[in-house]
Amino acid sequence: MLALESALLRGFLSAAESLEWKQGEVAAAESGSLLQLILDGKYEALFLNSAIQNVFRASSGAEESINSYLEKQILAYLDCSAEVDNMERQRLIFLLGVGSLQLFVQSNWTGPPVQLKLHDFLPPALLQKFCEPKMLRAAILKMLVLDGESVYTLTSHPILLLIARIILVNSRHKLASLQTVFWWTLRCVNIHQQLLEERSPELFSLAQTCIKQGTEAETLFTGGESWHLAVQFHLECAYTFLYYYEYKKAKQCFSMAKDITKLQINLTGALGKRTRFQENYVAQLILDVQRTDEFLLPHSELSPSPTPLENLTMNYDLNDDTLLNEIKLADADQYRVPDLCAEELAVILGICIDLQKNNPVHKLTEEELLAFTSCLLSQPKFWAIQTSALFLRTKIEKGSTRRMERAMKQTQALADQFEDVNTSVSERMKIFYCCQVPPHWAIQRQLASLLFELGCISSALQIFEELEMWKDAVICYEKAGQHGKAEEILRRELEKKETPGLYCLLGDVLKDHQYYDKAWELSRHRSARAQRSKGLLHLRNREFRECVECFERSVQINPMQLGVWFSLGCAYIALEGYEGAAKAFQRCVTLEPDNAEAWNNLSTAYIRLKQKIKAFRTLQEALKCNYEHWQIWENYLLTSTDVGEFSEAIKAYHRLMDLREKYKDTQVLAILVRAVADGMADRAGEVASGLKGKLQELFGRVTSQVTNDGEIWRLYARLYGNGQNDSGEDIDKSLQYLTKAHKCEIQSSDWEKDVSSFKEVVKGAIEIAHVAIKCSKNKSNHQEALQILSSARLNLRGLSSKAKKLFVDVTSNEVHSAIADEVTTMDNMIAELQELSNQLRDQC
Repeated sequence: MLALESALLRGFLSAAESLEWKQGEVAAAESGSLLQLILDGKYEALFLNSAIQNVFRASSGAEESINSYLEKQILAYLDCSAEVDNMERQRLIFLLGVGSLQLFVQSNWTGPPVQLKLHDFLPPALLQKFCEPKMLRAAILKMLVLDGESVYTLTSHPILLLIARIILVNSRHKLASLQTVFWWTLRCVNIHQQLLEERSPELFSLAQTCIKQGTEAETLFTGGESWHLAVQFHLECAYTFLYYYEYKKAKQCFSMAKDITKLQINLTGALGKRTRFQENYVAQLILDVQRTDEFLLPHSELSPSPTPLENLTMNYDLNDDTLLNEIKLADADQYRVPDLCAEELAVILGICIDLQKNNPVHKLTEEELLAFTSCLLSQPKFWAIQTSALFLRTKIEKGSTRRMERAMKQTQALADQFEDVNTSVSERMKIFYCCQVPPHWAIQRQLASLLFELGCISSALQIFEELEMWKDAVICYEKAGQHGKAEEILRRELEKKETPGLYCLLGDVLKDHQYYDKAWELSRHRSARAQRSKGLLHLRNREFRECVECFERSVQINPMQLGVWFSLGCAYIALEGYEGAAKAFQRCVTLEPDNAEAWNNLSTAYIRLKQKIKAFRTLQEALKCNYEHWQIWENYLLTSTDVGEFSEAIKAYHRLMDLREKYKDTQVLAILVRAVADGMADRAGEVASGLKGKLQELFGRVTSQVTNDGEIWRLYARLYGNGQNDSGEDIDKSLQYLTKAHKCEIQSSDWEKDVSSFKEVVKGAIEIAHVAIKCSKNKSNHQEALQILSSARLNLRGLSSKAKKLFVDVTSNEVHSAIADEVTTMDNMIAELQELSNQLRDQC
């Protein structure tokens, strides 16, 4: 049976498997005909099968809900001890669950539209209480709400997902004889999550359980013929982790899938032409894909066969008068992509999506993604990969004036293919779950967004309203300045049916708390969205206490709301509730470890809580996520200095100078100089004197950019011992830097008018004189020594004369007592310098 389950996961039987199956007992059983229907893509026919109709044949109570009725019937059938053996009953129900999920995917993702009617297989008594189909669908959608997050209102045939969920999630423990139930449960979870407004913790927990079971299912992935399934499993796990912010785990899964295929995938440069009139070949960014040692994967018959080109979505040419449709390489043979199978193409797509999720929106990122999509589209083989690659390319190209037209046509083609009945469903389902294929409404939404950006507002609004995407329609009206129209459309819809979502949108438009309260009551206190929106309005109005209460209620219902945790942390900081802020930002970085701002804010909370070591560590994490954010680097500099990580502080200062021209922080430099000069111990207990060389290098860089700060020059001199060392070179440097500090001080305005400022300048000049005397004694060249002494003497003489002019008592004609001692010291020093100069002249 495991071979058949593997074939079901792949979506087809190989020739050998088909022959073996026909000779086996399963083919003759009822489950055999169901399996054949699923493999042929005839999912609707599954519900017309007599065995399946028997499951739902029992009558239901008038008050019984669809959910409880279906679950009761499925469990009753599984527990039945009739003539059909237990294994066969499990197979039938399992195949019903798989077929329901596949048909739901066809109905909302791949197309063509499904014509299934509920009364074909459900008893009339169960359906009679619903007057119209809309009411029935609304009731089923309500059953699919999880963690207070609403389901997309126009989801087609939600009953199919409900059946799949009852079998593959609620009743999976009853299907013990089947070894791949966990994988279909994971697929069901991933499909369900895409219908919800926000990430669901319940679904994520279930997905993690399924992934754990999969990694422990050794029998499924052992043997050379199982590598196809191993690649698919790792890719599906990776997309799950990626959606729930587990970026590191996702990257590991993508790497494992790539390692199995033994592909070498690298972005590289190659000479080529991009425009029609380009004469010379220049470097172009391309994707180089090679197989390791020309390794050929075994059992190629177990990989899906390519879909005929005419059944794939058309890839439109650019048709631009300047840009070429694709890069024309100088040596195309060197970078020719080998003929890739389905799993290999899916791995390339996965690495591309991972790159997109882990990089900021930037021109370079777009060029890298276009290199990936060009590679994928150069081998059009599978509907799912073609659709995903084209959808990603349109997202990138919509920002380019030369590519906008193609993006528009391509999105329209992607939207239209849903109705196309020429391509069989089984072709479209090939490796569907290994690719991030967008649902049908997401493509239409992208089309509407493109129309809006082109100024076709009425066309965009028409699509948004048809899709019942009221949030997008409201944004459209708001951007167009038609605020009244946005309110009108929401009130019109509320008259038809009151829903928490519509009241929340009305609250967004009118910025009125009463509508959020109405949504909260209508949802019976289960709408995370209502409290989220109410909290955001309080936050905008700077009503932080009320805002915190709303956000706390929202995350209690759904703890996977990254944005709400972040806003909650900010509100706590505003209220100076730093413990609450630390908890909120801690949840942020748990959900999204690459969120640099959350790490930075978490460190701020720790600093306020006097937990500086924790702050230092969180800032290190913040910098791993964003190396270009100067504010994070500044926080890191201050925290490193504070905790005694002097080496890291020097590194941070260098980085800040890379990011901000003429950056300076004199206080930090003073602490670093004191630590090195006094031989203070750093956090690890090492003496900071060992950093003298690195700090001198930093000061050299600082003073090359900031040349007019006397305090920095004075610190630089102190780093060289302020002339107190025995090293002649250090004394020279000290004199040079003290002189520069003195020049900066006397260039500043008003220092002459204030006695205290004047005394500081005099103090500096006297220090220079002392260092000059010491420096002159180390000089073998008497002329050079004389010049040093003369310079110091002239400087002091000028200051002494200025003091006697500016600070003289008019009545006594004597220098003010406040500065008299300094003038006397200067005069004595001038005499000493004169005497030393005379002695040197005598020696010449």
